[in-house]
Amino acid sequence: MTAEGFLEGRRLQLARGVLLQCIMGGYPPSRFYGSDDGDLALVADPKQIHRLPWSQQPRALAICDADELTGESSRLSTRGQLKAVVARYAALGLAPVVATELEFFVFAPNPDPTQPFQPPMGLDGRREDGQSAFSISSNNGLRPFFSEVYACMAALGLPRDTFMHEMGVSQFEINLLHGDPLLLADQTFLFKHLLKEVALKHGLTVVCMAKPLAHTPGSSMHIHQSVVEAASGRNVFSDDAGEPTATFRHFIGGQQACLADFTALFAPNVNSYQRLCNPFASPNNACWSHDNRSAGLRIPASSPVARRVENRLPGADANPYLAIAASLAAGLYGIEHRLEPSAAIQGEFEVPDNLSLPCTLHAALERLKRSHLAKELFGAEFIEGYIASKTLELTSFFDEITPWERRVLAAQA
Repeated sequence: MTAEGFLEGRRLQLARGVLLQCIMGGYPPSRFYGSDDGDLALVADPKQIHRLPWSQQPRALAICDADELTGESSRLSTRGQLKAVVARYAALGLAPVVATELEFFVFAPNPDPTQPFQPPMGLDGRREDGQSAFSISSNNGLRPFFSEVYACMAALGLPRDTFMHEMGVSQFEINLLHGDPLLLADQTFLFKHLLKEVALKHGLTVVCMAKPLAHTPGSSMHIHQSVVEAASGRNVFSDDAGEPTATFRHFIGGQQACLADFTALFAPNVNSYQRLCNPFASPNNACWSHDNRSAGLRIPASSPVARRVENRLPGADANPYLAIAASLAAGLYGIEHRLEPSAAIQGEFEVPDNLSLPCTLHAALERLKRSHLAKELFGAEFIEGYIASKTLELTSFFDEITPWERRVLAAQA
């Protein structure tokens, strides 16, 4: 809308069904969002109005809450869902603290989607071939791109902890500083938007798919989680002697109890399961461990004040609001019901059947469909609408025949 209209306080409204729009552009039946498909009000968060530094024409972006016209938050809004989870912690005198680690790939333009992605041409006229993990070399020619990314992050008030080249070909990772869950979800969303926009200016393509390249590690969005007393800021995962508390165990127990039901919320696309089923440090389990990257729930080495639980299941393609909401809701469920976790695992391990996770989008949606817990924590309206939207996307995927099928199966008798 125009700046004048925004500053005058003109209300911006949006059809309710847009919150369930599929990634291909279609919609599930209207019964999932109200047969009238009435309007929602988009209410800008005054703390999240940003001038876009990469735009030559003056433009601004406002992150909004989607509210019913009666004033309450729409149950279809993932940002609203996260705010509701944080409020449930606040009612107990607690405040969750999170940080996200986002991995992504930077590729050359890919105008033909039937062809694999390729890394950009380096300064030596060659493309990166996978020898640059954790390198500080600028041979890939991306220094101007990242310089503008850093400048735009500063302009948007996005503090960064570390930035590095990851294991994959032209794959990178950023660690955002820990803080309030809603703020971190907003920052993660803004950062992904910033990446794609700045990449276009530099003739590049940023991809946040979970697994864009075969035979290469996928991209995650690990969520680091701790819980503090709202009044004192004390980490309730550690006692006065620096030892783990019962609350810490219960939080892990809740994560373990919910991860299988919530897998479709953390891994929302067909491609998500290409990453989860890769044997390299794959988090396709609800086991927990001290500093073992093969476990879905990892306890990083840290001081007692920084004791936290890292949920390694979400991919870079996950909705940050929904993934953080689902992970924190799982932990709170464990705290409220005093759930005890399984024994911690170390080294090489076999995943017990009760801690395995769905390995396809179809299986994950079927598990979510049967989950009374998911409907209890997020409401039947949201869960049923989410499943309807994702089922349409899965159906669209099965409407296409892949190159593998043509290459391998066509010659069979």
